Amino acid sequence: MTEARFQRMKDLPSTHLLGAGTAMCAGCGGLAAVTEVYDVLGENTVFVNAAGCMTLLSVYPFTPFRGSWLYTAMASAPAGAQGVRDALDILRAKGRITPEEDLQVVVLSGDGAAGGIGLSATSAAIDRGLDFIYLCYDNEGYGNTGQQTSSATPHGALTATDALRSGFAGWKKDLFAIWVANKPAYAATVIGGEPLDLARKLEKARSMDGPRMILALAPCPAGWGYDPEHSVEIARLAVKTGIWPLKEYADGETVHTRLPHPRQPVENYLKLQGRFAHLFEPARDEPRLKEIQDAVDAYWAPLEAEHAGG
Repeated sequence: MTEARFQRMKDLPSTHLLGAGTAMCAGCGGLAAVTEVYDVLGENTVFVNAAGCMTLLSVYPFTPFRGSWLYTAMASAPAGAQGVRDALDILRAKGRITPEEDLQVVVLSGDGAAGGIGLSATSAAIDRGLDFIYLCYDNEGYGNTGQQTSSATPHGALTATDALRSGFAGWKKDLFAIWVANKPAYAATVIGGEPLDLARKLEKARSMDGPRMILALAPCPAGWGYDPEHSVEIARLAVKTGIWPLKEYADGETVHTRLPHPRQPVENYLKLQGRFAHLFEPARDEPRLKEIQDAVDAYWAPLEAEHAGG
């Protein structure tokens, strides 16, 4: 068996393929994830970019990618990826490119496209068995247009479309579960603040064929209301509090790659973000805080019980 490429932090790439100086916001968690993903996948990658925050990476006629980049409408990225993959397969069949010149096709999408307007095209691509990686940077709102509510907005979060200023009353859509229900080749959750876990999962996804998803929580200073210097701290707290489970699906089985222990209270994560400030000031909203904590506790209870018994 080949030894895993990423055993320790020192095994991670020390230089980045993605160029610096883009128009992205300082402290963008999505940009951190994309940077790490690109370092693992390498230059022989074509990114099919659905309209969203990452559109700002390109300022015509330049992009920060050393390889290829294609822009599509928000709902069309999986269809664009199909066309690119088909073209590459034809070129290989005709001998016009070698296997070494072939490209890894990656859809780059925000949560708005991934869980909403682009979900139909994505489901169809999975059904067709498209050989691609679907990278979703989940900043839990339509971040590029002012952080309006998306299907990924968490319970209680304040958004630009919350007229009552009381926080989102609904619950975050489980995109990971939706992908797993479609039986892809692979699916995983990651976060830029845990680069070793991310690199290991990318390397695994890279070694496979078929539909594969990498779902990255993307802390957003502008949309979430915090100073950019706290991006890594917030990312790590998302994992330590159990708000963002790190897990992967393959061969019909879902496995958690990190069990937070001891698991911290969710308010340690919430209180650092302006979008949850109304839950603490001018008075603590104990019922809403309890709802959020109870939901996280319910998720982890069977896993923690299994771990304690094992």
